[in-house]
Amino acid sequence: MKARVKWLDHMSFVGESGSGHSVVMDGAPEAGGRNLGVRPMEMLLLGLGGCASFDVVMILQKSRQVISDCEVLLTAERASTDPKVFTRIHLHFIVKGHNLALEKVERAVKLSAEKYCSASMMLGKTAEITHEFEVIEA
Repeated sequence: MKARVKWLDHMSFVGESGSGHSVVMDGAPEAGGRNLGVRPMEMLLLGLGGCASFDVVMILQKSRQVISDCEVLLTAERASTDPKVFTRIHLHFIVKGHNLALEKVERAVKLSAEKYCSASMMLGKTAEITHEFEVIEA
């Protein structure tokens, strides 16, 4: 896997993935940024949410659950001193579908958290990561 990050100006950067996709990152105005894109640490949090959601959806599809939507809301706390690593992260999954089995959704969230989500495994070295879910009939 390869990636490239190039400085644009002020505190703005463009990240290019090895798969050919780009994203703009920028700093907060108080740090010299212009608020033109997500912060780098927000990218890490978004990566965790994407990785975990990918797992949950795939596991539910393989277990023949009829899902129509999956959303994860993430909240995080960071250390107050440098390096300001994540110390706590909470993932709240909202899974919508028809006749979803609660135990299968719970299993999918647990498997992602404990076995499959690489981002969770890495961030879990510094942060306490917790999970919960709700199921909505759709």
